[in-house]
Amino acid sequence: MTDERTGYRRSAKSARGEARRRELLDKVTDELGANGLVDFSLRRAARAAGTTHKVLLYHFDGPEDLLTQAVLQLRERRISRALAAATERSDLSLAERVRSVWPTLVGAESWVLDQAIGLAMYDAARYADLARSASRQYLPTLLSLCPDDWTEQRKTEVAELILASLRGFLIEWRTSGDADGIEAGFAALARALEREERA
Repeated sequence: MTDERTGYRRSAKSARGEARRRELLDKVTDELGANGLVDFSLRRAARAAGTTHKVLLYHFDGPEDLLTQAVLQLRERRISRALAAATERSDLSLAERVRSVWPTLVGAESWVLDQAIGLAMYDAARYADLARSASRQYLPTLLSLCPDDWTEQRKTEVAELILASLRGFLIEWRTSGDADGIEAGFAALARALEREERA
């Protein structure tokens, strides 16, 4: 790396550089949420951000980094909406809180996030972090929905059960659209969570 490039990186990490990076990422994330991952490129991202691909390379470590950061931001938006839905009422059971996040999971941007998982499965060497980061992002919210008096191990076990179930429901919804099957799965998950809360 040249001294000039190192200088660029230092200025990109300044408060002003970070603010510009967030602004660019917001615009690219909005574009990705509207148009998906197919044919994603630096040039397409640059058009959406109203800049050049060279400016994006100044703030990001390449197209994979930019794509990953945009997907992470899309997930954060989804998680914020899901958490708001789950905590809107304090009198809900754990099963009811989990059920309340479903409309958010199948909302407008869900198809893009599904594409991200597919991309990670298709080219794991290149996009593995898209899949690995999903669990890291979703688990804290699921842990926070568990009763406060549970042990950390119990919270983790139940949160992993919920995460695996919701992923399965999403795959079913995306691949077959079997609403009745998903409802049956939610009924079984609800019974399991109710038993867990009573234990």
